[in-house]
Amino acid sequence: MSSLRRIIPAPVMSVCAEIAANRETHATLDSLFTYAGAPGDPPAGSKPAKALAWLRLTNKDESIKPLDVLGRLIENYMEAPLDPENSWDQGLLEDRERIAQVLAQSELQYVKGGKVAGALGTPSRTLEEFIRDRDLVSIDAEYTRALANVEASPREAVSAASNILESVCKVYIAEEGLELPAKQDLKPVWTTVRKHLGFDPGTIEDQDLQQILSGLISVVEGIGAIRTHASSAHGAGKKSYKLEPRHARLAIHSAHTIALFILETWHKKKSGF
Repeated sequence: MSSLRRIIPAPVMSVCAEIAANRETHATLDSLFTYAGAPGDPPAGSKPAKALAWLRLTNKDESIKPLDVLGRLIENYMEAPLDPENSWDQGLLEDRERIAQVLAQSELQYVKGGKVAGALGTPSRTLEEFIRDRDLVSIDAEYTRALANVEASPREAVSAASNILESVCKVYIAEEGLELPAKQDLKPVWTTVRKHLGFDPGTIEDQDLQQILSGLISVVEGIGAIRTHASSAHGAGKKSYKLEPRHARLAIHSAHTIALFILETWHKKKSGF
């Protein structure tokens, strides 16, 4: 089995199969699993047995990624608009909370857009893969995952956003055959990447672009600094930072913008346009 392929944990299968069986007819259950990309024909049996068997088959099929199937399977349950006055919707809210809880127990979480990813603070084994593929949708999902934790843990969210940006730079350096700097935290790897991509204000004639590129350099240095001084990635120093959710959102959105600018510029350089 590929190290990049994670199967659906048994407790998650049990809860999701039960919820799907309770909410769907046989026909809509078949349609839902087919839409989600589950392999093969519908298994025989009752709706709960069918749903559970189909998830097990999904885990066994080496040609697909089970968590991708799971994400599409539960997308509507997790994102459908709810009417608090509607008893059916109240039940869906309870189901949504059950799914979130069982995912969290397995160090997973649902990300808006039909994705299931590792919980914040756990290694994302597919991160390098989708950076190499320039998979902007998945990178968006990683930043969405960081934003989802802003209120509960702004320190963790800042650390995650900085880690993603750092990973983008390290993958770029490896793919382009550049020499890694001796110190491999955010500022040195960003400096290597920006110089190779031509993000040098001194080489740009347009003054407006000069200001923007100068700002990018300062922003990256700021993200790295706030991660060092205020995030959970490092022990507390002499100066105590009162990192609030609004600060974390600023760092996350800034890191996201810079990461996509790197990837889009890289793509343009590779394609020759």
